[in-house]
Amino acid sequence: MPIDAAIIKILKKIVGPKHVHDSWHQRAAYAYDASNRDFAPDAVVFPATTAHVAEIINLANLNNFYVIPRGAGTGMTGGSLAVKGGVVMPLTRMDQVLGVDPANLTADVEPGVVTGDFQKLVEAQGLFYPPDPSSSAYCTMGGNVAECAGGPKAVKYGVTRDYVLGLEAVTGAGEVVATGVRTAKGVVGYDLTRLITGSEGTLAVITRITVRLLPLPESVRTITAVYDKIDDAAKTVAAVFSAGIICRSIEYLDQAAIGCAESHLEIGLPTDAEAILLLEVDGDPQQAERAAERVAKVCRDQNARTVSGVDDAEAAANLWKARKGLSPALFKYGPHKINEDIVVPRTKIPAVVRRINELRAKTGLTMVSFGHAGDGNIHFNIMLDKEDPVALEKAESAVVELFDYVLKLGGTISGEHGVGISKAPYFDMEIPPAQMEIMRQIKDVFDPNHILNPGKMFPPET
Repeated sequence: MPIDAAIIKILKKIVGPKHVHDSWHQRAAYAYDASNRDFAPDAVVFPATTAHVAEIINLANLNNFYVIPRGAGTGMTGGSLAVKGGVVMPLTRMDQVLGVDPANLTADVEPGVVTGDFQKLVEAQGLFYPPDPSSSAYCTMGGNVAECAGGPKAVKYGVTRDYVLGLEAVTGAGEVVATGVRTAKGVVGYDLTRLITGSEGTLAVITRITVRLLPLPESVRTITAVYDKIDDAAKTVAAVFSAGIICRSIEYLDQAAIGCAESHLEIGLPTDAEAILLLEVDGDPQQAERAAERVAKVCRDQNARTVSGVDDAEAAANLWKARKGLSPALFKYGPHKINEDIVVPRTKIPAVVRRINELRAKTGLTMVSFGHAGDGNIHFNIMLDKEDPVALEKAESAVVELFDYVLKLGGTISGEHGVGISKAPYFDMEIPPAQMEIMRQIKDVFDPNHILNPGKMFPPET
């Protein structure tokens, strides 16, 4: 049902009048995210406490309107969009680091804490929070947990779910639940923490997060390898692991990505190369130095044109700036982007690279690939004008063809971007009916009236 003036009045009573936005221009500011789609909500409500969240959800159940949790709106698949109207609920007022415990290597944060700010805070105490999505300067911890965000360091350190020890959350039924533990071990009952992590706000709204931390590595070494043949770069990734080296990051840029990054930042990247690998190792100074030397040898053995160590902190920062700035910079190639983040076993990266090249030649479309090659996670982008029906049809067919190939290789159609609305049409390519039915039953338990984040995750209803 539409949200009427009476419901707006109650919402203002719950969170305070200035924390409810219902004018057109206020709602328009929360109608879009990084997926480049927009759906205007009926209202935007900013809770400050768990009690606020529970009251809003209970009101939604009583009055049959939707609630869409939102972090900073940096998601790539439309997970925070009000596709069926309702109330968008940003958690940005809940932005406190509630405590850091160096002795137990844990911290408690509210969902609106900016990830990059949290990383800097703990690093100042000699601690390390590895999950590092490209949007870390803007994205929030709650959004990262809801999407199970990853990032470059996942190859060695894992993704967000590997650092979430426990949660406080409000289910779609309005119940406040506490899940997980504060200890290194805990196996009592089902793992509800991991179930909520990555559920894209379809089961519960996260209001507090307990994360584990690591000691901050003493030294980081960065190596860049430039390749004349993209296949050699792809083969290097598996060769590094076969040599027994665990890099903390192995990032990959194809020629289109190199050209885009160079035109954006002008830092002297070799635009004639077919690929670049950006590799990092860490540890104590001696360990990092030895690992860097071994990585460089593997790259040379796999026909790298040049291999260089980046000892200059500013130079290394520029390389990472180029990598992290790639996604928005791609619009130089076209007004619209289809952005996928496929994952395959590392040994299958060369095969995927070849298939992308085949699709590029077959369709004539601009395709750019880059990403976390160390864990087989390639960000595959098609740049086009979606107003051109021929180009759009070719692009959509190419996505289906690539997804089918990735699944045959034992991969997945989404490594860290989630499903949202962008990948919902392809959900059943990967998830068989029996598993999907179990997931629907879980949704019914957590959110019996289906008021939380509708239209996400599952295939569109026909």
